Amino acid sequence: MFHSRGPSPSRTGLILGLCILLLYSSPFSCVAHFSQAKELFYSIKEGFPMGAFIGAIGRDLKLDLNVDPPFLFNLPQQKLSGQYVKLDNTTGDLYTSTTELDRETLCPDGPEPQGCVLSLDVFVLPQQYFQLVKVKISVEDVNDNRPRFPVEEICVSIPENTPVNARFAVEQSAVDPDLHFNSVQTYWLVNDFGVFTLDVEENDGGELTPFLIVTEALDRETQAEYITDIIAEDGGTPPLLGTATLKIIITDVNDNCPRFTKSLINVTLHGNTTKGAHLARLQAFDPDLGANAQISYVYSERVPRDTRSLFHLDQVSGLIKLAGKLNSDTSKFYKLTVLAKGPGCIPAVATVNIHIHKVITAPPAVVPRYIAAERNGVITMKESEPAFSPIAFFTVKNIETSQKLDCHLEGFGPFRLMPYQQLQNEYLLETTEDLDYEETQEYELTVVTKGTKGGPVIKTFLKVHVLDENDNAPVFKQSLVEISVEENNPPNTFLFQLQATDLDSGIHGEVVYILGGDAPGIFSVDRDTGVLSVATALDREEKETYRFMVRAVDQGTPRKESIATVLIRVEDRNDNEPRFINKDFTFFVPENFPGFGEIGVLSVTDADAGENGWVALSILNGSDVFVIDTGRGALRARTPLDREQQGTYELWVEAVDGGKPALSCATMVTVLLLDVNDNPPVVLFPQSNQSYMLVLPDTLPGTPVTEVYAVDRDTGMNAVIAYSIIKRKGAEPGSFAIDSETGNITLQRELSNRGLYSLLVRVSDHGQPEPLHATVMVNLFVNETISNESYIQSLLTNEAEVEEVEERPWYVGQLTDRPRPFELFPCQPVLIALSVTCLGLLLVVITLSSYICCRRIREHGGDGREGVETPLNMNGGSVQVVDRKIRQMANI
Repeated sequence: MFHSRGPSPSRTGLILGLCILLLYSSPFSCVAHFSQAKELFYSIKEGFPMGAFIGAIGRDLKLDLNVDPPFLFNLPQQKLSGQYVKLDNTTGDLYTSTTELDRETLCPDGPEPQGCVLSLDVFVLPQQYFQLVKVKISVEDVNDNRPRFPVEEICVSIPENTPVNARFAVEQSAVDPDLHFNSVQTYWLVNDFGVFTLDVEENDGGELTPFLIVTEALDRETQAEYITDIIAEDGGTPPLLGTATLKIIITDVNDNCPRFTKSLINVTLHGNTTKGAHLARLQAFDPDLGANAQISYVYSERVPRDTRSLFHLDQVSGLIKLAGKLNSDTSKFYKLTVLAKGPGCIPAVATVNIHIHKVITAPPAVVPRYIAAERNGVITMKESEPAFSPIAFFTVKNIETSQKLDCHLEGFGPFRLMPYQQLQNEYLLETTEDLDYEETQEYELTVVTKGTKGGPVIKTFLKVHVLDENDNAPVFKQSLVEISVEENNPPNTFLFQLQATDLDSGIHGEVVYILGGDAPGIFSVDRDTGVLSVATALDREEKETYRFMVRAVDQGTPRKESIATVLIRVEDRNDNEPRFINKDFTFFVPENFPGFGEIGVLSVTDADAGENGWVALSILNGSDVFVIDTGRGALRARTPLDREQQGTYELWVEAVDGGKPALSCATMVTVLLLDVNDNPPVVLFPQSNQSYMLVLPDTLPGTPVTEVYAVDRDTGMNAVIAYSIIKRKGAEPGSFAIDSETGNITLQRELSNRGLYSLLVRVSDHGQPEPLHATVMVNLFVNETISNESYIQSLLTNEAEVEEVEERPWYVGQLTDRPRPFELFPCQPVLIALSVTCLGLLLVVITLSSYICCRRIREHGGDGREGVETPLNMNGGSVQVVDRKIRQMANI
């Protein structure tokens, strides 16, 4: 602000008014008298639409816009303002105007070292706030121009004797106003006819020149010209193409053509260089002689007309001199393409680059060029940037070559400012260590520039804001979560709340919970809260434990995650009653099984665990006969069992678990006793060994005379009885036979002798492993009648004594123990002698007895039959007596 000490306020106002008037006519003089101008730098891409925001001058100057009177911002270049930018007079905000910014239109003369910059002067009014602000807007290039050839048809002449692989420059190369990669990058042919190919070379000036290469021998007489399209392609995304017609004319040429001694010449001028100054001399030579060696220097068609008029080229000598006046206030760059032509030759090409430096009249300035993202002096960098990452270039301008600079960095943090390689007045700001958002989020730095010989100190303030990166994964509070839950839980039961934290900020630190792929579908987790729940009731008997993964995933890019293991144990409840493996049990046990021997095992299960799965067995009925192991389930009988007393037992067994309340079930157990051959046959008829049957002498052979009837209390084969005669007495061999199955005794042949016949009959069962048997004496008295019963009884008694039959009437023995002849009668010789003697006496007795009996029969009419067993073949009355006895025997 201008300061005055005049004695009168009116005089002071008059002076200020004059200064403002002078300001519009000469800004620099006002700056010199009032205050030092401030400079602002903005960057914008070309092609921004109307009304796009460029920058806020008031805010960047840190002005209080609420003061009274208010600030007024003014742009004196009204024409420039209306064409490119629009200024808000109250806030100082800059916007694009109705005309779209075009870098190529704004900077048609090529790029300056600092880029294409639109310079504006902005006045800050009213007078008490007056400032002059230098605003520079850097217009960044975009790929908005396609390559264009200077002509629609390019003619290239090639001599017919050109050797294979010869190269010919296409001088009418395409021009792309865009810069760098957005400019022309390559060329290619649509059709090469199998004779040509195209190569691209970059000269020392960075300009690409297409070269046509001959790949096959040419013959003008065969084909005089080739017409195809040449395509120029830039490096934009997507690339843009330019097309021209390439006409290749095959001509006869000299053997040698002009060549430049230097293909690239750089010339540097100051803006105040005088008109007529010699700038450069091009030299080309042609080894040919005469007219073929004549060389003329001309500009290429790509050189604009105004450039040709500014720089004069002598066609004979190749001298370039300044033909016009330069603008000393701006820096410009000119590229001159010069052709050296010879008769019948392809022109040689050389490039002359002319750099014009403006005359420095402004004070020193520091121009930042940011490599990292920057807006309004705030640089943003990711914490993942490695150490020694470049942040910005600082270029100090308007410094005399003899002046030495001191440029250093003030502030704290892992940063350094150092000269960049061998470039003068260029400084690079870079990091020295890795940045960490979790430690420091923002740094404030100051770039201080001053000359060693004194002068103003320039300070550039900037902030470095560290952007958080997703460099931390979520961490679970518990990596292993163990949960216990009772089975039969209600649906949607809460199990646990998982907790994970992430040190990152914003969405990088937001954690969501996701079940792992191994988690059963019945479990769910809330993405935001981490609440784990189960949707259905759990059954421990179906599955006792569940083990699965839960992921904690943040929302950063790329996402990071961690994993926790969830182990769920389902606790048992007494919800299952004991179950026998069979609906009922049947055990087959041989009779006489030892007491407390194991009859069978009742297997019972309970799906529950612990005490709920402990099962105790007990007998509900029949506990006086049977006992059961409470735990093992083995059924036992207290005493040996006898099938003949009871063959089947039916028991009810109950299984009770150990739960509270207890659950139970019952099953029926059937014990079937298997028969054992423990009973010998019992002879029911004859009733004793002393009984006898009367057999008439005239009984015909084949007539049944009596029978042996026996029963066996066993069953099956143990009760099948076989009859056999094992001893005969008094009867002729073969006189009587017994049926082995029915026991009927049949007369086999006529009886010649009367008297007592005794048959020792063995009654045996078919039991295993060894059969049991009994014996009985069947006595048959052969006579017409029984006259002396006492005599017969005495015979039976004597017979028993003489025979010494050791088998008792109810003797029980084994079939293998039946008496052998010598065992029954050990004194056989003596007995034979006694038998012969007794037989004689018996015959005498029988004769006498027969006689006496016959007399008694005739006297009594046959009443002496009472109490005598009658043979089966007697008269009708006797048969009735026998039938009655048989019925009595059957009833028994």
